Amino acid sequence: MINSIKDIEILINNEKFKKIFILCGQNSFHKSGAKNFFKDISNGKIVNIFYKKSEIPILEELIEITNKVKKFEPDLILAIGGGAVIDYAKIANIVEIRPDLAQLITSYSYPYKEKFTRLATVPTTAGSGAEVTSNAVIYVDGVKHSFESELLIPDDFFLIPELILSAPNKIKASAGFDAIAQALESLVSKKSNDQSVDYALNSLKYSIKNFTSFVNEPNLENASEMSIAANLAGKAISISKTTVPHATSYPFTSLFNISHGHAVSLFFEKFFTFNFENLHNSETTFDLKKRFDLIFELFNVKNITDFGSKISLLKKQVKLEDNLDKLNIDITKNADKILNGINLLRLGNNPIKIDGRDIYKIMSNKIIL
Repeated sequence: MINSIKDIEILINNEKFKKIFILCGQNSFHKSGAKNFFKDISNGKIVNIFYKKSEIPILEELIEITNKVKKFEPDLILAIGGGAVIDYAKIANIVEIRPDLAQLITSYSYPYKEKFTRLATVPTTAGSGAEVTSNAVIYVDGVKHSFESELLIPDDFFLIPELILSAPNKIKASAGFDAIAQALESLVSKKSNDQSVDYALNSLKYSIKNFTSFVNEPNLENASEMSIAANLAGKAISISKTTVPHATSYPFTSLFNISHGHAVSLFFEKFFTFNFENLHNSETTFDLKKRFDLIFELFNVKNITDFGSKISLLKKQVKLEDNLDKLNIDITKNADKILNGINLLRLGNNPIKIDGRDIYKIMSNKIIL
């Protein structure tokens, strides 16, 4: 599953790829070492590089990227970066710019037709699994929306641990927690099946073992295993989709500039406690209690309290702050904006029915009656 630069070189040197559009983040492209790698292997090709500017994928920049792709007419799009870069590339490869694009996105009614060209992805973080998922995120007027189509799945992906080693610790921590959250949410999602459970369990076996060491003492071995963990988690959620922790994370990114995985982590153990304490209201077709038993076994804990403590410890070990006062987040003051930014599609996958009232009480540490 782990690749080398040689693998990408073989793809790029294919004679049918004469024009290559590279989409990347300026910082990650340089700091990861990707710039030097691709400078050496793209000789003889016509290359157009676009550096994304927005921290999160927004409609305005998506339109700019899509227009440049269509004007350049590449034989291959190469997305090198984190989840935002890869999501941009996935969407730009299947959408047409039209006056009603924003309306089609916000109403989840975009008419998918076909891919524009071949898409290959190279993650520079170990977290989102975007290189294998059938969905992509875009923000319209500060609110997160999803594209969902099998056409979004990239044609090729390359996991190169050397490219994720130099990411800042805060990015490693955020992305790595995202991978753990995806796998855990996949296990309890109403849409999970035997295949997604297998992907999620295997992902967690890698991530639980390597997450903290990858953040604090990165090396090729733990980088490789976290890359595999993220990829497997991506495969899991491509089937099952995510649940309430992801659904509620997006307004914290758009409103307070909290990175995605960090935002997912803020109330993660509290939402899982809510699901466990309401097992009697499960809407799953499987035994939700048995799924929690699997989770407890993986984390070597006996109950939901110990699980919550284990998650809290993981966050502390990688310096993912969840004290809202320290993050300057006032839940009460911003309640309406936060609740209006929640992704309802993801909320619907939660194994226990949950609404804005429940979410507000969980986030504000109020007792749920």
